[in-house]
Amino acid sequence: MDKTPRIERVAVVGPTGLRIKWRRGATDEVELAGWIATGGSILSALHKPNVFATAKAADYGSSVAWDDDDDLRIDAVHLEQLAREQRPFAAKEATEWQAAMGLSNHEAASLLGIAISTWNAYKATGSIPVAVAMLCRAAQRDPVLMHAHFRPRRAAGRPPKSARG
Repeated sequence: MDKTPRIERVAVVGPTGLRIKWRRGATDEVELAGWIATGGSILSALHKPNVFATAKAADYGSSVAWDDDDDLRIDAVHLEQLAREQRPFAAKEATEWQAAMGLSNHEAASLLGIAISTWNAYKATGSIPVAVAMLCRAAQRDPVLMHAHFRPRRAAGRPPKSARG
């Protein structure tokens, strides 16, 4: 089965947002302000509301295009990645991330560079800063990032006699 994302339809939401209905059934709202702002002169036309409002599914659902300009488009793969990164990351997602990574509370806090009480508070309240959510997602997506910065928790107390030599 082809796992390439395909767009069924697109609706403009606000000055730089899109609501995307995927052929697989899900719907996402994707904010493109950052993509447009860093796109240079090629994407500068999208700052104009009358141009942005022309967004439509193109290339048999493999991209969104604006107007009929071949330069003003973004492919479905990148739109899906943006949507995934912009989805909420609250207590449920943090707990699922921690379980998927196989980390204790102490290890998760250490990997993220925060106090264990802070990590526990994030999970209890569901109020997780965007920077922490970005780091969690990046560590899960990129095993090298995880391996480079993860330090397993050692048992508390004195090491076993065999380790003291």
